[in-house]
Amino acid sequence: MKYACLNPIAKVGLDFFTEGFEKTDNVDEADVILVRSAVMHEMTFGRNLKAIARAGAGVNNIPLEKCAEQGIVVFNTPGANANGVKELVIAGLIMASRDIIGGVNWVQTIKNEAGVAKLVEKGKKPFAGSEIQGKKLGVIGLGAIGVLVANAANRLGMQVYGCDPFISVDSAWNLSRDVIHVKTREEIFAECDYITVHTPLVEDENPDVNTREMINKDALSKMKDGVIILNFARDLLVNDDDMEEALKSGKVAKYVTDFPNDKTAKMEGVLAIPHLGASTEESEDNCAVMAVKQLVDYIENGNIKNSVNYPNCDAGVCKTSGRIAIHHKNIPNMLTQFTGVISAVNVNISEMVNRSKGEYAYTVLDVEASDNTEVAKRLEAINGVLKVRIVK
Repeated sequence: MKYACLNPIAKVGLDFFTEGFEKTDNVDEADVILVRSAVMHEMTFGRNLKAIARAGAGVNNIPLEKCAEQGIVVFNTPGANANGVKELVIAGLIMASRDIIGGVNWVQTIKNEAGVAKLVEKGKKPFAGSEIQGKKLGVIGLGAIGVLVANAANRLGMQVYGCDPFISVDSAWNLSRDVIHVKTREEIFAECDYITVHTPLVEDENPDVNTREMINKDALSKMKDGVIILNFARDLLVNDDDMEEALKSGKVAKYVTDFPNDKTAKMEGVLAIPHLGASTEESEDNCAVMAVKQLVDYIENGNIKNSVNYPNCDAGVCKTSGRIAIHHKNIPNMLTQFTGVISAVNVNISEMVNRSKGEYAYTVLDVEASDNTEVAKRLEAINGVLKVRIVK
């Protein structure tokens, strides 16, 4: 199997490729691709391509639907960079509360004057700010990062409110019992002095599900005067025009974003950080390791974990003579057709796992035959089958 890297990937991760893999610089011949920020929407994928792993959480640089239609599994690495982002969020909270950057920059303007120490004591008041202890923080989105932020802020003495209608069992278990769990964003808008967003970008007609520009004029009108907003999740979660007006009016005291653009970089009251959330050495290593492990498990065993366009599926390690993986549309009568093909060639199925996710499904068949070339051809001919792979 050949792997290609569209961006530099940490060596500690690449070392997890087993002996059955070799690196290639020719993307067209790659069986799997590793990517970070490279945009793949205009790429034409080779017939060999089986999977793409994003060494990070966001996958808006990858054409998910196109990949699903071609039976290409897209993985990401949720949680691998969570600690790095959490630490920067906490730094953002403090920097927005106390004008540290303004103070540091001011010192540079007087550093060559005589009596700097006295000038500092006289001129420091505008940069003093306030403490975060005892203030109310609203965390929208309690995934891997949101939970860490909520727990850390709680330990720093903040009163933390959390909102996530889709919170996972793992996140719920890891969330501090001191965090106040509310059902709607509106409760956070009304109650909190600080609001930090940690949701994926979701476009949906249901306003309770949609997150695109969820921080907009209407949402801002429901917040306290002087609120501080932090965005270390996705650029498009915030309407920049509405945020600019809120900053000018004083409705928002500071906006901290890890996604500077042509507009926010010029706006007064914005602390624009150059997308450093997951840029620590540790985060890049963790993402690389997780991405490679997921690719290896998929190629060698057919298992899917942390896919964004296909269902998770754990069939374990194959203990029979053969294993066949089938990517197909999630439509009726597919399993009946699969078993019919297998029985027609007089092969026994010892194990079968089937999982679905939206329009797409994935089936793993463990069969008691070592040569399944003909079976794979017959399965590929079934209407609704997107790709068939002989795993073993």
